[in-house]
Amino acid sequence: MNCNNLLSVTLGLSLTDDYWVVSYGNNYVLSFYKIFRNILKKFVMYDKIIIIKIKKWRIIMTKFIFVTGGVVSGLGKGIAAASIGLLLKNKGLKVAVEKFDPYLNVDPGTMSPYQHGEVFVTEDGGETDLDLGHYERFIGDNLVKECSLSSGQIYSEIINKERKGDYLGGTVQVVPHVTDIIKNRIRNLAESSDADVVITEIGGTVGEIEAESFLESIRQFRSEIGGANALFIHLTLIPFLKLSGELKTKPTQHSVKELQRHGINPDMIICRSEISIPDELLDKVATFCNVDRKYVFEGIDVDTIYDVPINFHENEMEERICERLGIPTERKNIDKWKTLVNNYKNPEKEVKIAIVGKYVALADAYLSVSESLKHAGAYHKCKVNIEWVNSEDIELDGADKYLTGLSGILVPGGFGNRGIEGKIMAAKYARENKIPYLGICLGMQIAVIEFARNVCGLKDANSSEFGLFEHQVIDLMEKQVGVTNKGGTMRLGSYPCTLKENTLAYKAYGEMFIDERHRHRYEFNNTYRDILKNHGMILAGTSPDNMLVEIIELKDHPWFVASQFHPEFKSRLYKPHPLFRDFVGVAVKN
Repeated sequence: MNCNNLLSVTLGLSLTDDYWVVSYGNNYVLSFYKIFRNILKKFVMYDKIIIIKIKKWRIIMTKFIFVTGGVVSGLGKGIAAASIGLLLKNKGLKVAVEKFDPYLNVDPGTMSPYQHGEVFVTEDGGETDLDLGHYERFIGDNLVKECSLSSGQIYSEIINKERKGDYLGGTVQVVPHVTDIIKNRIRNLAESSDADVVITEIGGTVGEIEAESFLESIRQFRSEIGGANALFIHLTLIPFLKLSGELKTKPTQHSVKELQRHGINPDMIICRSEISIPDELLDKVATFCNVDRKYVFEGIDVDTIYDVPINFHENEMEERICERLGIPTERKNIDKWKTLVNNYKNPEKEVKIAIVGKYVALADAYLSVSESLKHAGAYHKCKVNIEWVNSEDIELDGADKYLTGLSGILVPGGFGNRGIEGKIMAAKYARENKIPYLGICLGMQIAVIEFARNVCGLKDANSSEFGLFEHQVIDLMEKQVGVTNKGGTMRLGSYPCTLKENTLAYKAYGEMFIDERHRHRYEFNNTYRDILKNHGMILAGTSPDNMLVEIIELKDHPWFVASQFHPEFKSRLYKPHPLFRDFVGVAVKN
């Protein structure tokens, strides 16, 4: 049966301009779509997946971009993927982004921040790699937990299936069982997001044993959907030898050869360097790596990560991507983004704000917090100078030594009792000295503990997370009682909150009902509501049923706000989070 006959028999319709038949190998029609009153209707989906959709009265296939990294880790694959996503979205394309991590943890939720940086939480409660935060901040779309996949998730799924007997009679192997799961995740995101372009970042570095199944999967995937529908981008390093004053391409050549060993030849190479790369060296990379010269780009160090899309745009990277993938689009300017970045880079004033935590030796541990402060600073045309203060140092030397002269104090989330007393001292210092204070998650809990101890006279006030105390003003949530597994069992994701009128929080948001992302097990103990309120604490936000305290404020203080949720996960350069915006705004005036 030919394609036209199959269309007619299946749908009782003749082939017109409103339809497109896509064939692959010996498989005829894979999907049928029709435009009817501008509504997309899917009629048939067959076995093999080639995803097609209607776009501007024509049908195109979803295109796929895979971003890999070589030579060393930490080159900025996530920033590159996010920047490409921003530029493609700016051209009117719908973009979906995902991150594949080779580690055997199911997710980063149980990792120390020193191992993998912050844990980014999605709207639906996924605990994911910090790169998903970059994707959201650049592209502006909320992601879901399905946008993050680890080897741990894959092997957990396979072992569970094997124990249930799903593979009876068969040998479970990396190929096809592991690779099929990976390929299905790519397809599922394409379908669920209805994206024009799906960008997949492969975590780790080419050559690491953990990443081999992911590389094999994307090699197979491209073969299955056709080379014209997938693009391999390899981010690599051109090191600069200061002693000889030379840039060296050999590490990049070896990295590409390692990638080719897996059956993948990159279509595009982004060469990271701390200085500008001469054209003759980019020519050399193109020649030795078998890549068309127009698809070799430099990625030099910049003042801020928000400059990266601008550099890519100026080099017409998105044009080359669309050209290579056969996506007809018009060139668009990114003037709005440039204006935002210009405001960020050219402040009219400065303010100094302390982040008091116990992971401050690694800034990535509080990445979304620091970026949110920068967003708010750009809004106020103000440079936010962050003072990283170790809470354990405050315990040893006192708060005066580290917090004197600051315009704001922020205590972020965290777990465990190490450094807790130093954070409590920081909250006390902010309260007594009328310094603007923003507490996040644990930062709210320690503010409650400090207030209960030093204002309400409950000297033994503390959290049950840190032991047994007479006054456990912070206690384990009822639904957490009896929970023994650590991973994925907290109160995670977006939950609604009702704000009290005539509060700082209400003024910041400008509305009564909000939704924010959470990641915690412990909560304000309602037994102590009255005594804390009677001494001047304002319960500015609660869950809709009024059972959970979500935001606290203090009377007789210029700006003291703390939330149980994590506002930093929803801040964007073009739309700073209301709490960060107002916190920095009052700090500027302090």
